Amino acid sequence: MRFLYPHLLWLLLLLPLLAVLKGRAGAAPALIFSSTSVAASLAKAKRTRPAALIPALKLGALAVLILAAARPQLGNTTTEIQASGIDIMLAVDVSGSMEAMDFTLDDQPANRLAVVKRVVDQFIDQRPNDRIGLIAFAGRPYLVCPLTLDHQWLRKRLDSLEIGMVEDGTAIGSAIGSGTNRLREQDSKSRIMILLTDGINNAGRIPPLVAAEAAETLDIKVYTIGAGSRGEAPIPVVDSFGRQRIRMARVDIDDKMLSEVAELTGARYFRATNSSSLARIYGEIDAMETTTRTIKKFENYRELFPYLVFCALMLLVIELGISRKKLP
Repeated sequence: MRFLYPHLLWLLLLLPLLAVLKGRAGAAPALIFSSTSVAASLAKAKRTRPAALIPALKLGALAVLILAAARPQLGNTTTEIQASGIDIMLAVDVSGSMEAMDFTLDDQPANRLAVVKRVVDQFIDQRPNDRIGLIAFAGRPYLVCPLTLDHQWLRKRLDSLEIGMVEDGTAIGSAIGSGTNRLREQDSKSRIMILLTDGINNAGRIPPLVAAEAAETLDIKVYTIGAGSRGEAPIPVVDSFGRQRIRMARVDIDDKMLSEVAELTGARYFRATNSSSLARIYGEIDAMETTTRTIKKFENYRELFPYLVFCALMLLVIELGISRKKLP
């Protein structure tokens, strides 16, 4: 419901003022009679005018007329949204090396997976009209969430990612193959995969380049991201006494292979060495894979002011009837 002229509703504020002024009009005039019998005979013909009811009816009628003048309308709105037709499969490395503390989160040291989850969540938020799925991989790929438009559920599944949820290793080729199988089933105008890893392919039965060739045949782009600082990275370890310590470990990312995978499928390879560069990379991919949205909005409004005018007239008729009524 809406009012076509809502500014007229301010006139309703004048009604309390009118009520106060009406109440201050003063007492009824008095006449002096030589005999009480004369006054008694006149009182028999006196018409009743209830002091409170009649003014209330008049003010009520005026209020309803003001509402009618504001043109209340009751409408039905139908909105149709056409999705972009882009399907995106996210593949995230959850191997043990993702525990490296070379990234920051809210200005505090954080492991790679925690930062990736935050950045991916923001990426999902920027793609409300795309079907997005999620694969976690280490020694093998694991489907966390199939392609869906229910991004609230997707975020819950993203939040559930943990290091060690899959046996350790880095099966990059198998992850690409799993994502390709999920995307090949979809009839969409654009299908892409965004794979993030911090290691080299050392598990799985499918070589990464073979999986990339299959994706290229199906017209699926595979954007690849190598996450981690260059050289060495601090990794938390637990010693024999159960105490957690930080040790520096060598970082091994196969930049050449990841670059070849991306180029083979018509996409790009990115290297993220810190939290800000990782966020920027997902932003660049979001900009390159533009999404379109078509919105059709239909509105149908029904005028309500005739009903209010009728109510105001009824109030005035009631007021007129009461004011003319005589005592028996």
